Parts: sequence; C-alpha cells; structure tokens
Amino acid sequence: MPGFADSFWSNDYAGGLGVLFGKLQQGVMEDRQILTLARLRAEAEDVYGQRLADIAPAADRVSGGFSRDDGATVRKAYDGMRTEMQDAAKSHRRIAQNIRDLVVNPFARWCDAHESRIQDSQDDLQARTKAHDRQAETVKKLRSNYFNKCRLVEDLEEENKLAFQEPESSPKNGAQIPEIKVQPHKEEESRDDEEIFEIGDEIYQPDQLKKIISHMLSNIKMGETKVPILGTYLNTSAGSDIVEYLQRSMATSSVSYAERIGQDLISNGLLRLIGNVGSTFANSSKLFYQWRPKAFRLAGIPEKKQTLNRTFSLPISESSDSPVVGTVSEYLANWNVLNNSHPNETPAQRLQREARETDEKYKSAVKKLDQLRCDLEQSIFIHLKFLEQCELDRLKAIKTVILDFSGTISNVIPSLQSTVDKMMLFQETVQPLGDLRYLLETYRTGGFVPRVAVYENYYNKVDDQIFGVDLEARARADKKRVPVIVTAILTYLDHHYPDLEGDEARRGVWLVDVPLAQTHRLRAKLNNDGVVTQEVFSDFDIPTVASLLKLYLLELPDSLVSTHVYEIVRTIYTTPAAEGTESSRIAVLQQTLSQLRLSNIATLDACMNHFTRLIDLTSADDGYVAALAATLSRCILRPRAETSLTMEEKHAIRLVRDLFAHKDAIFSELKRMSTLSHSSSVGGNRPRAISTDESNRKALMEERNRALLEKASASRSRATSPAPGSSRGHRRDRSSGGPETRFPIQTSPTSNDRHRSSLGSSLASAVNRQSLEVPAEGSLTPPETLNGAAPAGEGNRERTDSLTKGTPTRFVGGRRVPNSPPADDGARGVTLEDKPMDD
Repeated sequence: MPGFADSFWSNDYAGGLGVLFGKLQQGVMEDRQILTLARLRAEAEDVYGQRLADIAPAADRVSGGFSRDDGATVRKAYDGMRTEMQDAAKSHRRIAQNIRDLVVNPFARWCDAHESRIQDSQDDLQARTKAHDRQAETVKKLRSNYFNKCRLVEDLEEENKLAFQEPESSPKNGAQIPEIKVQPHKEEESRDDEEIFEIGDEIYQPDQLKKIISHMLSNIKMGETKVPILGTYLNTSAGSDIVEYLQRSMATSSVSYAERIGQDLISNGLLRLIGNVGSTFANSSKLFYQWRPKAFRLAGIPEKKQTLNRTFSLPISESSDSPVVGTVSEYLANWNVLNNSHPNETPAQRLQREARETDEKYKSAVKKLDQLRCDLEQSIFIHLKFLEQCELDRLKAIKTVILDFSGTISNVIPSLQSTVDKMMLFQETVQPLGDLRYLLETYRTGGFVPRVAVYENYYNKVDDQIFGVDLEARARADKKRVPVIVTAILTYLDHHYPDLEGDEARRGVWLVDVPLAQTHRLRAKLNNDGVVTQEVFSDFDIPTVASLLKLYLLELPDSLVSTHVYEIVRTIYTTPAAEGTESSRIAVLQQTLSQLRLSNIATLDACMNHFTRLIDLTSADDGYVAALAATLSRCILRPRAETSLTMEEKHAIRLVRDLFAHKDAIFSELKRMSTLSHSSSVGGNRPRAISTDESNRKALMEERNRALLEKASASRSRATSPAPGSSRGHRRDRSSGGPETRFPIQTSPTSNDRHRSSLGSSLASAVNRQSLEVPAEGSLTPPETLNGAAPAGEGNRERTDSLTKGTPTRFVGGRRVPNSPPADDGARGVTLEDKPMDD
C-alpha cells in the first residue's frame, strides 16, 4: 500500500498538501462528533438517573397507602419496585460518570493534542511553501530583467557594427554633436520602478517598500538640523527616533536588527548621515540622518525644500536634489550631471556592467530557490510520514473509544446486553488500515516528481548545471552519448558491489528508503563543485549514491522514455491484440523506443545493462524483479500530466519488466535500425534546420546586414549567399525536428547533399566498446566485469553478452523479412559508443 509520502504531491506542492490537510481536518471534525456523542450520552444517563431517583420520594409523599400495611405481599412488591428504581438510578449515574472518566475526558485531551499536531504541520508547510513561491516570483522577475539587459547589449553591439561603415556616412566637419540631455527625475523614477530592495532579512518590491517608507515619513519625527560651517539640513531624524519606530511599528526583534535595517536604508540611498564622517547607522539621539530625495519619490510624498538666500549664483537647476541650504561644498559634491556612480563609463560599458550584475543576481536567486525547494521537499517528506502515523493513531483511537464506551455500559447494566453486543459489532467493523487505504486510493494527487528551477543562460550555455537539465543538452555539454553523472554513478556502484556482504545486500541497494535530506546533500555537493568524480561519492554510503541516480532521473524535465510515447505504451499493454504473443509486443516496443533521442536510448541501455547484470549475478527472484520495476517505473516513464487514472496504471512497471526480460532483443534491434539509418546517409549529413532560438538572433542579424552591404556594393558582380556557411560555426543548440526524426526506423536516399550521421560514429571503427556498458575509471573500455568475467566473490559464472545475439529479421522497404545471422557478429552494425559528439 502506498503511503502519504508517495501520494500527495503536485506541481505547485500546495495542491496535493491542500487535499491531504482537507481530509485531516475532516478527521478532526469526526473526532469532535464522536466526542459530542459520548458527552451527550453521559448527560442523558445522568438526567435519566436523576429522574429515576426522584420516583421513590414522590411515591412516598402519598399518605395513607402502603405505609399503613406492614406484612402484605403487595407491600413487599411495592418495596421491591421502589428499591430497583433506586438501584437503577445509581446505575445510570454510575454509567454517566464512567463515560466521562473513561471516554469523554481522555478522548477530549487526545483530540486537542491531535488537532494541535495537524495545525502545526499545516502552518509549517504553508510557511515554507509561501517562501518558495515568493522566491520563485523573484527569480522570474530577475530572469526577465537579465534577458532584457542582454538584449540591450546585443542591440547596442549591432548598432556599433553598423555605424560609420562608409567614409561618406561619417559626421561632416562642423556638424553639430548631439548633446546629452539629463532628466534626472524621470531616469531615477524608472530605475526605482525596476529596483529590488533588500532590507534586513526581507526582499521588497518597489510597491511594497512604497507603503513602508510612506508610513515612516509620516510617523517618524522629522525636522531641521544645523551643522556648523556646513549649514542647515532639512528633513532630518535622529537615529534613536528611527530605531524606536522600527521596534514599535515593524516589530523588530532587537536593537541590533533595527540598526541593521537602518544601515540597509543608507545602502539603498534612502538615508544618509550628516555632520559626521562615514555612513554608519547607530541608535543614538546625537546622530542625525537625512531622508534622501529618493525616499520621497518612492513614497510619493513632496519633499520639503527651502529657497537659497545667497548673493552668488551656481549653474544648478531648480530641481536640484541638494538637501543642504546655503553650502557651496555640498552642491559641488552632489553635482553629477549624468546621475551615475560610474561617470567615466560609455553606454556600452554601462549596459555590459548592468548585464553582468543582473546575471549574478539571477544566478544567486536561482541557487537560493533551489535550496528552498530542497528544504521544502525534505520537510514535506518528514511531515507526510508523521501525518500518516497521526491519522492511523486517530483511527485506532476511535476504535478504542467505541470499545471503552460499550464497556462502561456493559459493566453496569447486564440487561443492556443486546445493545452492548451491537456496539461490540460496530467496534469490530472499524478497520484503521482499511480506512487509511481508502483515503489514499480516493484522494491521492500524485507521486513525487521534483520540479527544478534551472538557471537559463541567455546564450543557451549549460555550463556546470547537472540536475534538472535536459538529458540531450547535458550529454552535448559532456560530449558523450550518456551524461557523465550516469556513467560515474553506475561505474562507482559496479566497483563497490563486492564490498557488500551477500547478494541480498547488493539487491537491497536499490530498494532502501534513503532520507531525501541525505540525497540532497550529495546532490548539493555535485551541483556546487560542478565536477563529477568517483571521489565525491566516497563520503556517502552506496544506497545514497543509487538514490542520487533515481533523483537525477526524476528531476529531468522529461522522463527517460519520453512522455510523447506514453499513450503508445499504454496502447501496447491494453490492446488484446498487442498482448497476444510476446514476440509481437516486443516488436512494437522496439518500434516505439526507436522514436526516442539517441541520448535517451543510450542512457536507457546503460541503466538496463546495469540492472540486468545485477539481477543475473545475484540470482534475484521474481519478487525482487517486481519490486525493482515498481521502484524504477517513475524514473523511466511518466505521463505528461498526473491524473487519477494514470496513478492507477501499471504500464510503466510492465515496460520496465519487459526491458529487464528482453533487453538483448530490444536494444540489439535498435542498434540494427541505427545501422540502417547510418548506411542510408553515407553520401553526406542530413540537412540541419536553422535554430529559431533567441540566442542566434545576433548571428542571423550579422548575416543579413552583411548580405545587404554586399548587394549594395557596385564593385561586386555577384552577392554571396547570406546562409551561414561551414566557416561561420553556426551553433545548433536543439534539434528543430520532432522525436520521430531523431532515430528513424528506416530511411530512403535523398537528393540533398548535406546529411548527418544518426550515431556520429563510423562503420569502419577499428575499436568499439559495447555502447552502454559503464567504462572503467580513466578509460573508454569497459572493465573486466563488464566483458563477461565474474566479479570477485561470485565465481566464474557465465553471463550472456547483451550485444552478441543476432537478429533473425531485418527491414527492407519498410517490411520485416527473415535474415540469417551474420557469420561475424562483432563486425556488423554500429554500436552506441560513449565517445565525443561530432555535432
């Protein structure tokens, strides 16, 4: 049965948690209903006992009756009825007291504690989710800002290249040079609108800070301060007044934190120290700080200014931001026509600097968001396991309450045995595990699939990013068919399986429930270093390394077997005709997997080689194979969107089991198909479509401008083609074709002169290793254990080589025809080599 930790996930994290907490709050209401039922029953028993106790005194008040007859049998019967009613009154009162002592009071205390536990978990996860969402919004804004700056840099470079190309187009002598018109207020306001303020431990948008600054200017004591020699400063406040406001209105925890906020206000240009050297903020009534014009502009409050009363004149506009009245030195110090902290910069240098600064802010924000996401996922895992135990305890508590409730009655009044028997039957029908299974099957929202926020470089550079990056992009950056991290993990595991004691421990490596926090520590170490080496894994145990591979596959933007073929795989396992014979199902699987990209096929083959070798060498039974397939199913194949139907489907598990059982047949056929594709493209490479990515705009604009200039030139009789030639180094970041063109089942000759080899390797390669076997450290050839030799401790056990089986059929003209196996298997076909990519 799946648990809470595998069932309540969603893309935004909050959706799945909302469904779970809705059900848990419903459980809290159910507890209150049961508590109300027991409390009212106790009150009813108490009232009933009191009314029974009132019967005998009421009968005794009737005079002239049985009190005058001592020995009659009627008198004895009357006394017996009277005594039974008094005893019944005592019994019912005892029942009421027992219900209160054994059911109502303890269960009420337990319900309060349970509700508190649920609420604490909900508040903690809600706060973490909101912090993650706020940081995600900040990343979006910083990314947009960074991309805008990069576009401005590109546009300026294009203008500089096109400017002054012909002598006659240069400015003539005596032409008027354009003047720089400074509009400081408009420029500063636009800059303020784009700026993000970091004050204290929080990050504020301009509209958020506007409310805070407006409230501060309206509530903090403000006046004029005279400084000897320098003059009189307007709009000043004492440091102690600012700290007092921060502690009163913003609930700052300490004076040091309030001083830190004041220092950040100075750093952001909203305050400045007057009458002293430096720019330090302190909680002092003798230090005064002046509110800068930027603060008034941001708050939308008019600044208090004073006209000059001097006989001299200065070339200062009336809108000068000088805050001091009557001091020449202050005017000259603040005189900055360009309103720029870098006055010697050219526009190109300024744009490049701003692009670098926004890039650094964007990178930093992405790293912070990734850390918040990892912390959030770890907390969700911990809380979900805790909440599952809480819900199970609640169901058991209800079962116990019903048992105690029936016991309080049965111990006092045996005559109510039939009622007690029914209550005992009700108690027996309560099945906590069954109810928990019903909750999971009815309300689960999806399995764990982390959503990684990846840093997107404007020029489409992958750099040192490892997790969450497209598999083909990562493989191209590594210049390998299989990403280096996959090869490194599988190699490390192959080398350290012999260190474990027994086959059961080796098989259990992939089934251990490794804490997510531990896997995240290894992930963070690889992400921070950016280099994957065998030494990185030495500080962690083997199950954690195996868990890292599963996490890497889960964090891919698309599953290893692409979501594009999910419906085809579902059809394979739901159509009776496809399930008729095993050979027909495997043939359709071969056709389906051939639509995947080469990097996906190579990585899938590498993983299947590893798992089938592990199953073979450890003599795993069918139960372990089923458990391993269920564990890896979400890593191999996931639907495009998780629904209540897809959560119940077992197609991914059946696909993994087929890959285990028929790995040689499936991947040998894929290699044969790739051989046909290669032979059909011997005449050249396939034509490449020019990428429409934004990052190629610069190269395309250069080509266009060059073509226009050459066309306009009268000295040339013929203009060259503006298409990018081989010397232009046109970069191809991503294939523009669909997945069906990446790995064709069959090809036909084409009239184009340009072709591209599907596998990037030659038929005449003298030395080839098996494509997806994990290479040994420092070598491109597989270790001995991968070439057929048994590892240490396993004996000389024979194993079947996955690439030595021949294929009994071949494709000619799109049809499958019989084909006898070739005499030399080693010399035919093309293997998927993990070699540097030539494209």
